[in-house]
Amino acid sequence: MLNQLSIRSRMSLLAVVSAAVGFLSLPAVAADEVAAVGKTAPDFTLQDTNGKTHELSKLRGKFVVLEWFNEGCPFVKKHYTSDNMQKLQKEYTGKGVVWYSINSSAASKQGNHTAAEYNKILSDWKAEPTAFLLDHDGKVGHLYGAKTTPDMFVIDKTGKLVYAGAIDDTPSVEASDIPKSKNYVREALDEALKGKTVKVATTKSYGCSVKYAN
Repeated sequence: MLNQLSIRSRMSLLAVVSAAVGFLSLPAVAADEVAAVGKTAPDFTLQDTNGKTHELSKLRGKFVVLEWFNEGCPFVKKHYTSDNMQKLQKEYTGKGVVWYSINSSAASKQGNHTAAEYNKILSDWKAEPTAFLLDHDGKVGHLYGAKTTPDMFVIDKTGKLVYAGAIDDTPSVEASDIPKSKNYVREALDEALKGKTVKVATTKSYGCSVKYAN
């Protein structure tokens, strides 16, 4: 019995050491590559549902909104069935803001569709983003730390991330709550467009979890 316990203990220790070695051997992510409010937003290149390539670094001089999207999420539906998200998209793209809706659902995960299926959803919902970007490997989602749908980010014309978090201050699925909610994205855009400092620059996003591969 003692020998068996000793063997098991040694095997457990080896497993822990192996795991630690494996962890230490993982490639490090440079701090300046991870999204952080007040710093330059990490660059990325993604294709949209029409096959066009979009590169963030080429948008210097423009304000940019990133909106993580999954049509099956009731929190996303709240803002689309009420026309709240579409109004924001239309209003601010009309002011020259580039608005990207992004889907990071991995293959076989809920919310993962073909480009044609996404275009059908956008058409049915009368969505108004500049483009709908495909991030099925989740690289950009992880780069920005996107946790929920929706998760919202505002980037100013210098390329700096000036807002990250929830669309508003009411984490519910009820569209009736929208009129009485404080819309953080609207406030951040209005302040940034006027050259002012965004007062509420970070909030905790709410919604459904982004359906990453792991």
